[in-house]
This record gives sequence, structure tokens and C-alpha cells, in this order.
Amino acid sequence: AKLTRKLANVLEGDSMDQDVESPVAIHQPKLPKQARDDLPRHISRDRTKRKIQRYVRKDGKCNVHHGNVRETYRYLTDIFTTLVDLKWRFNLLIFVMVYTVTWLFFGMIWWLIAYIRGDMDHIEDPSWTPCVTNLNGFVSAFLFSIETETTIGYGYRVITDKCPEGIILLLIQSVLGSIVNAFMVGCMFVKISQPKKRAETLVFSTHAVISMRDGKLCLMFRVGDLRNSHIVEASIRAKLIKSKQTSEGEFIPLNQTDINVGYYTGDDRLFLVSPLIISHEINQQSPFWEISKAQLPKEELEIVVILEGMVEATGMTCQARSSYITSEILWGYRFTPVLTLEDGFYEVDYNSFHETYETSTPSLSAKELAELASRAELPLSWSVSSKLNQHAELETEEEEKNLEEQTERNGDVANLENESKV
Repeated sequence: AKLTRKLANVLEGDSMDQDVESPVAIHQPKLPKQARDDLPRHISRDRTKRKIQRYVRKDGKCNVHHGNVRETYRYLTDIFTTLVDLKWRFNLLIFVMVYTVTWLFFGMIWWLIAYIRGDMDHIEDPSWTPCVTNLNGFVSAFLFSIETETTIGYGYRVITDKCPEGIILLLIQSVLGSIVNAFMVGCMFVKISQPKKRAETLVFSTHAVISMRDGKLCLMFRVGDLRNSHIVEASIRAKLIKSKQTSEGEFIPLNQTDINVGYYTGDDRLFLVSPLIISHEINQQSPFWEISKAQLPKEELEIVVILEGMVEATGMTCQARSSYITSEILWGYRFTPVLTLEDGFYEVDYNSFHETYETSTPSLSAKELAELASRAELPLSWSVSSKLNQHAELETEEEEKNLEEQTERNGDVANLENESKV
């Protein structure tokens, strides 16, 4: 009874506390994983930053996995590209397995021909003419298959002219062996000569910067080539990856918007001998037109940069990629110069390739800066003192105009009085 009374008192106290504090318990409905990821998460009453998932990683690999592909037969229709795209361990395994299987297959056929003709029963009979001399078992048939397909020809095992089926098999194995050699060697050659590793020596700056250049707000990043052999016909492109919602309510995830890095002026075609700073002018056509310094960290966007060109040594097309998220875009910074003039040559200091330094940059967006400039009819590099001076001049001009208008009105009134008297 005492326990029940105590329990009742505790329950009554809890109910009273609930009536006083009146907390509201909100039960979250069950949502899909994508919707749950988009909900704000509160830890210790502080909103934590949701990690931005990269579309393209810093090393250039695309962070996209293809799932639920049912039409897998399409990979077999382009078997050559499928083999080239495989990892090296699988490629080498297939390379060894193809040759081993073909040798075993034709070795079995050579052994069957010898077995059916009765060559195994007349191994030591000098009057018997076998299909293949010195073929006395499956191992010797396998070795003869290897010699035939690889055209080694040791001279110990030789096909005779008394075996027409053996001659036909020899022709078939020679043709198929040539096809297998051409296919597998070509696959390995393309695999080895792929220009993917050439992209390892094409470097991008770890950060992108936003600062003033020639009186205009610009987004900039730096690219460089570590090799002495240059990239021919090099060109640069940039894409903005950001989800958007249309005016009709359609949600487009990872929408791609082109960022102009000099397409119309030809600045996107590079002579990449030394590191270059790629600049994007933030104007009315730019997706960063309305983004200010305070708004930039709140944006969930990614800038993907793509450098393309031909390898000078092989003539094959090479592509290097990288990306920048909002935390990697520095507002109010510039890149440290890396090119210096030495005795008879220019030297590039790659130790300072990723370094930046702070510079005075307005925190307003390009749109706000353009509006201020259009109102004041001043360049973007105006100062507060010049702004105040111009306001004072405008006020004095207005006062002078008011005085002139007042004097004119007084004169008109005096004239009217004189006319009325007359």
C-alpha cells in the first residue's frame, strides 16, 4: 500500500510538472532516407553543419555509383571497353585465364584426335605414322597446343601429312590464336597507355578565392602542370553543381550550370607552361551574382573544374578534374605569386602554389556593388569620405537651386503687384 501511494504521488507530481511546464512532444513521421538527411539536426541545442556530399572528389573521381542496372548485357556488347575499364587485378586474371583455357581446349582436341586414331596404342611402333609425332598423352598434347598457338616450334613434336583432321585443327588454332593475341594484347596496350596517370601531374589549387580584379568581383582558382612535356590544346571548363527548384515546383537535384571562364574571349584556351590563375567575372550572367560574403557559407553548392588537352608524348586526350565546395572558397583572398625571373629563365615555386593572402574586398554581392556604383556613378573602389563629400555637394546644389527658385517667385509676385496697381 505504501509503495502504491508513493507511486501515485510521483505520478501526480509528474502530471503537475507537465501542466506547469506544458512541454509539447512532437513525434517525427517516418520519412525516406533522402528526406531524413535534409531535416535539421539539433545536438546540444546547436545546429550542426550538414556535411556537403561531393559530386566530384578532389582527386577528380566522380562520387557516383550506378545501382539497379538490369540491362547488364549492354556491357558485353562493348566487351573491349569493359575489359579496359576493369581493375588491373581482374584484367590480369582474365588475360591469364583466356590463354590458359584456349591452350587446354585445343590440347584436349589434339589428345582426342590421337586417341581416336589409335596413336596411343602404337607409341613404340616404328611402322605406325601418328597424327603428331612424340605425342604420348594429355600433357604432351597440351605442350603441343602451346607450341602451335604461340608459334614456338621446338621441333620435337611435329604434325604429319597423314592426318587431315590435324591439319584442319592446326589452321583453326592458328587463326583463333592470332585473334586472341590481337584482342588481349590490344586490351593490355590500351590499358597501359591510358592517359589517366598523366592527370596526376596536373594540379589544382586547394582553394578558390573571390576578390576584386580590375574593379570587378571575380572568382579565381589556379592550375598548373608539373611535367616539362606540355599539354597541347589545353582548355578549361567549370560547372556549378547545385540543386534547384523550378517555378513550376519541379525539384532538380545536382543541376549543372555553366560558369564562364573566358569562353567568348578565348581565355579558356590555355598555354599551360607555367601555373595560371583562371578567373570568372561575377556579372549578371554569373550564378554568383546575388551571393555575398555572409551568404556564401550558407549555400550548398560545388564548383567542378575540368582541364582537358592532348598529351604531347602520345597524342591521347587527357582530362583532369577537381572541385570546390563552399568551405573551400575564400572570400577576400588572392593567390601568392609563384613565378620569378632568374638568370636567363623563369622559375616556378610550387611550394607557394596553394598559398593565398588576404586582401581588401567588399563583403557585398556583385549585384549590390553594381547598384551602389550605379546610384553614386562611381567606380567600385569608392571610399566613404568621397561618398560623404559628394552627398554634401549634392545638398549645396539643391539649396542653391531652391534659393534661385524662391527669388524668381518673389520677383514674379512683385511684378504682378505693380501691374495690378497700374
